[in-house]
Amino acid sequence: MTVHDELLARCESQCELCKSDNNLAAYEVPPNSDGSLERCVMLCELCRGQLEQPESMDANHWRCLNDTMWSQVPAVQVMVWRILERLRAEGWPQDLLDMLYLEEETIAWAKEGLNEEDEGAVQHRDSNGAPLQAGDSVTLIKDLNVKGANFTAKRGTTVRNISLVADNPGQIEGRVSGQQIVILTQFVKKAS
Repeated sequence: MTVHDELLARCESQCELCKSDNNLAAYEVPPNSDGSLERCVMLCELCRGQLEQPESMDANHWRCLNDTMWSQVPAVQVMVWRILERLRAEGWPQDLLDMLYLEEETIAWAKEGLNEEDEGAVQHRDSNGAPLQAGDSVTLIKDLNVKGANFTAKRGTTVRNISLVADNPGQIEGRVSGQQIVILTQFVKKAS
């Protein structure tokens, strides 16, 4: 029996994350995957696409993890943990993470792969930990004295179409009162 056949039997011909049966394929769980049954999960096309292109992640799709987080398969547990960790800023994933119990070896595997995915990437986050992207809108959470421009950017001001400071995850740039200024991410929250 091939690994693919064993995976299909284990998952009962359903995606091990969302239970879809659409275009299933084996997905090797990084890092150090050897293609074995223990290091693979069976995923549908939608789940694979979102994992391979994290910028396209739809948080609502992953609400299915509420059920699949209880899987006894370590590779599935690792994938669930990583996805919930990546979506933590949404709020609801934190509740699931608080309930999720993983063996020490499994959590180490999950963290190892997450660190490898994020390695070298500068991640800008607002005061609540929500990830920021270029073009987002943010709201100031406190009055900021703008040095050299002789004005105060008032709390509640929405700054649209921000740009990210490439080498400093604690800073963004945006236009306030007609002036392009640098703003510390600890003083903003992502606008809804």
